[in-house]
Amino acid sequence: MRMADLIAKKKDGLELTKEELNFIIQGYVQGRIPDYQISALAMAICFQGMTAEETADLTMAMVNSGEQVEITIPGKIVVDKHSSGGVGDKTTLIVGPLVAACGVPVAKMSGRGLGHTGGTIDKLQSIPGLNVEMSEQAFRAQVKEIGLAIVAQSDSLVPADKKLYSLRDVTATVDSIPLIASSIMSKKIASGAQAIVLDVKYGSGAFMATEQQARELAQAMVDIGKNVGRDTVAIISDMGQPLGRAVGNSLEVLEAMECLQGKGPQDLMEVCLELASWMLVLGKITDTTQRARVILEDVLKQGKAWDKFLEFVSAQGGDIVKLKNKELPLSPLKIQFQAPAQGYIQNIDARKVGTSAMILGAGRENKESTIDYGAGIYFLKKTGQQVEKGEPLMELYTSDVQKVQPALNLLSQALTISDSYEPEEPKVSAVVC
Repeated sequence: MRMADLIAKKKDGLELTKEELNFIIQGYVQGRIPDYQISALAMAICFQGMTAEETADLTMAMVNSGEQVEITIPGKIVVDKHSSGGVGDKTTLIVGPLVAACGVPVAKMSGRGLGHTGGTIDKLQSIPGLNVEMSEQAFRAQVKEIGLAIVAQSDSLVPADKKLYSLRDVTATVDSIPLIASSIMSKKIASGAQAIVLDVKYGSGAFMATEQQARELAQAMVDIGKNVGRDTVAIISDMGQPLGRAVGNSLEVLEAMECLQGKGPQDLMEVCLELASWMLVLGKITDTTQRARVILEDVLKQGKAWDKFLEFVSAQGGDIVKLKNKELPLSPLKIQFQAPAQGYIQNIDARKVGTSAMILGAGRENKESTIDYGAGIYFLKKTGQQVEKGEPLMELYTSDVQKVQPALNLLSQALTISDSYEPEEPKVSAVVC
């Protein structure tokens, strides 16, 4: 095979075979195929797309480029959950313990935040002492012992994705649905998932701008799951405004703790219960999401989800005493953002909020940036609520006074206040394999 011929084949809109895709991925990882040829192929894929079978074959070629985790628990189905990214999205911290408390093992390898979106691993590292680095053996053992482990993704998993993503980032080929879908699903499959629930977000704070784009990505990933023998469900949810009230690492952990004790905000709890319901269905605890919802709400009321969270934190070295006392790092400077006018909050631009939190220190502008775990934004009011001029709407936390004004300036652009508002229910729907 010659790489130039394969590029030409895809450029002409023809389907690449499994053998050809394996040749491409193995050659790229092993250094036989140069960046410029992979760049050309990625651009051809952007223009011509890929079939469902072709995308699944690309996904498995990427999975086979590195090590794979296998977790087998007799009588149990190991379920993983993935979010396509958002602002204030702390669902993993809630859904993981909630589902594990119902008897479904959850094995999750997560990433760090970059830009306006937060990362689960950064949030967990705001808990004093908690260890997110774990050997594969310890990871498997913890899932088997307590039903839940959340760790940083191993460098040995899917090396092809790391190389390809870095290249796509600088060649304007990030927004190809087959390449996005194969990137996400290759990591889920390689990290040991036997069933997968995906939270695909759309709106200002998400990678996919519209619900239609989110549906296309969701369907592509569900099709991959079907083609490679993994039960997969994709939930489509709105990220037009931040999820919940907290944006920032410690602040989001504190809000997750409230949710696990049954006191979370409605929009956040709705998404979490929908995700968790499908995880229980794929885990064969029940055959309907309606019945799953009843089970989950009962587990929350009994305090079992909170107990499982504490067990998980303890297993990974976290300081339970400090956690229970809410002694998480909070940045010393606390500033209020006040309503510039009277009326109803019509819109809160999630992307601008996420970027504001990053400016305050809660996120990374680039991979070398340092996180301030105590920085962030807490909303006192959300979309649809009535406000008076000068009323506090948000609390900002930072360690650097010079970051305050740039963040305030951007937040003022994120907020829209109008004379009236028609409240809407949170939008959540499902695409089922």
